[in-house]
Amino acid sequence: MFKSLYNKCLDLAAHKSSKYYLAIISFIESSFFPIPPDVMVVPMVISRKDEFIRIFLITTIFSVLGGIFGYLIGAYFVDFGTYIMNFYGYENKLFEIKNNLLNSDGFYAWLGILFLAGFTPLPYKVFTIASGVIGFNFIVFILISLISRGLRFFIVSYLSYKFGYYFNVFMDKHGSKWFTIIGILIVIISLAVYLVYKSHV
Repeated sequence: MFKSLYNKCLDLAAHKSSKYYLAIISFIESSFFPIPPDVMVVPMVISRKDEFIRIFLITTIFSVLGGIFGYLIGAYFVDFGTYIMNFYGYENKLFEIKNNLLNSDGFYAWLGILFLAGFTPLPYKVFTIASGVIGFNFIVFILISLISRGLRFFIVSYLSYKFGYYFNVFMDKHGSKWFTIIGILIVIISLAVYLVYKSHV
């Protein structure tokens, strides 16, 4: 099933209305759809290099809007949200997440997890729904989503623009690994800055 959906997204990237389909895929991927919009972003930028900024903005904006939709699913349609989380194998982690958020360190830990979910191959949709279920601060949720999703899709769009086919090959072979490494490094650096700041307050 995933392979056929993946191939369908590739086909949509070559469609004359590909930007509209990109917006739709970016939106639904943030709340329940399993195929990331990167699948469309890379070939679209390679074939239309002069539009890479527009493609990046469409992907980011609609991905964040989809994340907000996922948040609302978790907040107001818990049964459906739980079903989606169960589909991705994360339902049993909700209780642990709720307990961890009872203290300030848990709040900052969730910030890091949410950033990683938006930036790395982690299923972002699971964490948008979980944020709604646990009632995570809505404004902070949007800001972290904008930062993580924007950074990820800008990197994908820019490197596709810069290196074309070679970046496509790299993404297929090593993309998940390197985005995970970079995401973890960003979180570690942010944590270190926070700890230094906290020690001087």
